[in-house]
Amino acid sequence: MQFTRRALGALALTPALARAQPAWPDRPVRLIVGFPAGGPTDFAARILQDPLSQLWGQPIVIENRAGASQVIASELVAKSPPDGYTLLLTASTHTSNAVVYARLPYDTLRDFIPIVNVYASPQVLFVGPDSPWKTVDELIAAAKRSPGLASSGSGNGTSGHFAMEMFARKVGIELTYVAYRGAPPALADVVAGRVPMTFSTLAGALALARDGKLRALAIAGPQRVEVLPNVPTLRELGHEIPDTSAWYGLTAPVGTPAAITQKITNDVLGLLKRPEIIRRITDQGGVVLAEGPAEFEARIRRELADNAVVAREKNIRVE
Repeated sequence: MQFTRRALGALALTPALARAQPAWPDRPVRLIVGFPAGGPTDFAARILQDPLSQLWGQPIVIENRAGASQVIASELVAKSPPDGYTLLLTASTHTSNAVVYARLPYDTLRDFIPIVNVYASPQVLFVGPDSPWKTVDELIAAAKRSPGLASSGSGNGTSGHFAMEMFARKVGIELTYVAYRGAPPALADVVAGRVPMTFSTLAGALALARDGKLRALAIAGPQRVEVLPNVPTLRELGHEIPDTSAWYGLTAPVGTPAAITQKITNDVLGLLKRPEIIRRITDQGGVVLAEGPAEFEARIRRELADNAVVAREKNIRVE
């Protein structure tokens, strides 16, 4: 094989060029969170922050860009350079926003690369401490006697809202959704008996459940949870609905190099095998998912399809 002088020169330079490329990361990595500090999405980010900083030798800077059910944070990341230095710790509102907002400043599927889905917090059917209903079937019977029974929730188009609508459709009852500005006031009215029931993420309601201020009737997720071992799933009770668990995962802007997303995937999946990290998640009522890119994308697509059906049937919209 014959080489020209120019080709030979290029070959000689190749190792030097390779060495000149900086290893990722060579500066701090921004981790954008679309909700305030202290919530379950922020919790997922902070679980990863220190261990990833140690692995990568660079600071992980968490930026809380709350607003519009994480639309603001998602837009920021979608429009950031795809270089691995700006990542989104996204929540399951990623899939509900896509079907309830008339218009978004990004495309849910095309503008993001799913990397790792970290953990989930299942929706739980709660009633107040003085509720006469001790079982799901008692609640269903009461709802059939009194159509339009109220169910509180933390906002239109949230995973709890979709869980309620899916449950009502599954068991053949009518429920009236009462939207609140966040989970705390929605749960407070159930505790006080002003609203008879709610579907809430376990992470947000666990402290109240442990204190006996909320009574859990069923887990809407696919399995029982360690912190409420005696509470059955809706599946066990014969009332299975699609999994509406709130989840929290890492995504990157589309175009981020595969070598970078693969490194992030490998490193985060490794962290999610550590007993101390698993324990922190389960103690908060979470379930470790450790879904890689293919599983994570499949979940997103499945939820988009399930949520779209409910949003269309119930005319769920956010302006």
